[in-house]
Formats: sequence, structure tokens, C-alpha cells
Amino acid sequence: MDKVAVLVPCYNEAKTIKKVVEDFRAVLPEAVIYVYDNNSSDDTAAIAEAAGAVVRHEYQQGKGNVIRRMFREIDAQCYVMIDGDDTYPAEFAPAMVEKVLEKNVDMVVGDRLSSTYFEENKRPFHNFGNSLVRASINMLFKSDIKDIMTGYRAFSYQFVKTFPVLSKGFEIETEMSIHAVDKNMYVENEVIEYRDRPEGSVSKLNTFSDGFKVLRTIGRLYRNYKPMQFFGLISAILALISIGFFVPIFVEYINTGLVPKFPTLIMCGFMMVAAIQSFFAGLILQTTVQKNRHDFEMRLLECSDRIKEYQNKDNRSMISRK
Repeated sequence: MDKVAVLVPCYNEAKTIKKVVEDFRAVLPEAVIYVYDNNSSDDTAAIAEAAGAVVRHEYQQGKGNVIRRMFREIDAQCYVMIDGDDTYPAEFAPAMVEKVLEKNVDMVVGDRLSSTYFEENKRPFHNFGNSLVRASINMLFKSDIKDIMTGYRAFSYQFVKTFPVLSKGFEIETEMSIHAVDKNMYVENEVIEYRDRPEGSVSKLNTFSDGFKVLRTIGRLYRNYKPMQFFGLISAILALISIGFFVPIFVEYINTGLVPKFPTLIMCGFMMVAAIQSFFAGLILQTTVQKNRHDFEMRLLECSDRIKEYQNKDNRSMISRK
């Protein structure tokens, strides 16, 4: 097991990958730097290997697929995830690693939005999208994560080995943030500087298509992690619509004894039945979520035992060398 592993997912980053590897080797000399090439058509892999990184390949396209492979294959006490585009300065990594190793933080979020992001980033829709996603998640999940979409993070072993990677693309950062909040993991923000991509380096993130995927992911995870709130809201909307249409019919029936809008009455009945079904669906699914949280805590205990086992092995090997 590595003490610190730096994970760099890459797709066509030949212009910047050498500097990224060298910068992280300088600030984290004890770390093993893993570059995972995702079908690059340039010399990203060769340049990274020449710079001293351990180069591996993921042939399923998409950042989520790369991170799934990384998390499966690498064991480390602390993981630092960084993009290969040289937009995140390496000098903030030691402080992030220290929080994981010394304070038992499960996820350290590299917060660009509280520093230079809005000045450096020249894409206004990206700026708006980051703010929208942050506000949505913090409101829906009652969290205080300052930067949801950042690609600069540090993780504990427990987080990495219990995180189910479901997304294939750039929605992965959103998924990580919501998973950490929902499972009551220890999250801290680390304010970092951000610099825009150097000339000739092209962003792989499509503002609109990937933005809609992220918003869809938020909705899906809100449904999965907060089913009582999600289906309860649907139930309340359906019930209000049903009551809104039913009241005039009921008033007219009281006054005249007639029901002239019988189809509307039938529609009100069906909508109220749907509201009741939605409410009980949320209730049943909430019970399942609680059971999943119980099972998750048991998996965390297994991860903690494995970390202690590795630490004991390291201590024994150090004693034997002495």
C-alpha cells in the first residue's frame, strides 16, 4: 500500500502533463504518481512515463470510467486526484494530504471558487454552471461544500474503497460530493488558486451537454439518497392539484346537489390515489436507504481494519530493518 498516491486522469494532455508530474514530484517526494491515459491520440502517456509517472491505461472513454479503474487498482493511505491540464497548483497538495493523514478527513475539496476561478476562467457559462451546481447541492443536501465540480481533491482509503462509481463522465465530481455528504463523511474545503489552461490546451468539458448531465445526476442522486423528500414533494404537488380542482366541484355540489364536471372529479380521484402511492413509495424507499447506511458503516469498519493491518506491517518491517 502506498502512503500517498497522486491520481492523474488524462486525455490528450501532452502539452501540460510533464509539468504536472514534475510539480507533484517536487512537493510530494514520497508519493507515487499514477497517470491513467484514456485513449489519448497524442504523446501524453510517453511524456508522463519519461517524467517519472507510473502510466496505466483505461480504454473505456470518460473520466468516470478512468476514476473507477484508479480506485479499484490502487491502494493508498491518502489519494490526491488532480487533472492533467496544469490548472491546479501543486503546492496546495501537502496541506490536503496532511488533513487526510493527520485529521482523518475523508475528502478534502480544492476550493477554486473562493479564490481566483472567476477571474481566471474565461468561460462565463462554466462560471454560472459551477455556481448553480454548488447552490443546488448545498440546498438539497444541507451541505457546505464550496466547490462541487473541482478536479483537485484528496481522499482517505475509506472513501475510495466505499465509493460506488456510477457515472461515466464529468458528473463524477458531483457524485463524489453527494456521496460524502449523504454518508456523513468528514469533508473539509481547502482554498486553492486556479489558473486557466495554457494556450493550446483544450478543455474536454462541454458546457451545455455535460452541464445537463450534471443536473440530471443531481436529480437522480436526490431521488436515490433522499427518497422521502423526493417522492413526498411529488405527493404534495399531486395532492394540491387534486384538491385545487376538487374544491369548486364540491362547493357546487353543496349548493346545487349536482356534479356537472364529472370527468374532472374522476381526474381528481386518480391524482389523489397517485399522491398516496408516491408518499408510500418514498416511505418504503427511505427504509431501504437507512438499511444501506447501516451496511455502509459496516464496510467502513472493514476498511479501517485493513488500514490498521497495513500500518502494523509497515511498523514491523521498520523494526526488522533496524
